[in-house]
Amino acid sequence: MTIPVAAPPLPQDLDDLLHRLRLPHLRRLAPEVLATARSQRWEPAEVLRVLLTEEVEGRERSATATRRGAAGFPTGKTFSGWDESACSIPGPTQAALRTLEWIERRENLVVCGPSGTGKSYFLEALGQAAVEAGRRVAWFSLESLGAMVHRSRADDSAVRAVQRILRSDLIVVDDIGLLPVSTEAAEGLFRLVDAAYERRSVAISSNIHPAGFDELMPKTLATATVDRLLHHAHLCVTSGESVRLAQATSGAGVKTLVQKEASRSSRPQRLSVPSAVAGEMA
Repeated sequence: MTIPVAAPPLPQDLDDLLHRLRLPHLRRLAPEVLATARSQRWEPAEVLRVLLTEEVEGRERSATATRRGAAGFPTGKTFSGWDESACSIPGPTQAALRTLEWIERRENLVVCGPSGTGKSYFLEALGQAAVEAGRRVAWFSLESLGAMVHRSRADDSAVRAVQRILRSDLIVVDDIGLLPVSTEAAEGLFRLVDAAYERRSVAISSNIHPAGFDELMPKTLATATVDRLLHHAHLCVTSGESVRLAQATSGAGVKTLVQKEASRSSRPQRLSVPSAVAGEMA
């Protein structure tokens, strides 16, 4: 669509009406669309179609941005930079998980394995894909769950806090097993998994297999958590060396430093003194 450089503004009464109807994207584009329609003799139906399409797409963009901001992703990684071959999770399994059908079925996902094998990256990319698909995502660490439980001690609001989390379609808990698990963090994980059981999808990444969670938290609590977590879960075990370490040792973890040769113009210039003047100075 060819749009004039400068389009006349909408009449004030029409602009006010669009504002009252809360059609911000249509209102923003309307002057250009109407000017183009006038110059190219569009059918009225085409004008309406273009304006309404812009409003729908604008609302979808805004909603996606809102969901992404609310998710609390740590780095913004997506599948656009994902190297499927560098991950030990089988390709067909990766492809099946990327369909997000398991979220529709309220199934869980557990990705466990050594540090640096792509667990957090894969979960964040899945979360980003879920946001793009219109689903709500919430990202947590065990420490943040423990802080939630701690705050709720004062007014006994842990149940309400967990119910707010369950408004999301996918809840991610990242990096279990890296740090000692406090009693409050263990309680927060159990409360979340228990409340989400068969209602929402929970995805976790962990340096240890869930069978070893009793090394991190009280055995009774660990057993109850793992029982609910794995009942309807896809379990992916990663292996291999740390991708981060391999990139670091090969120099691929940073951009190569290029030493630029200083231009002649930036070098100090030697002052040429005429011989006659030089003689007088001597």
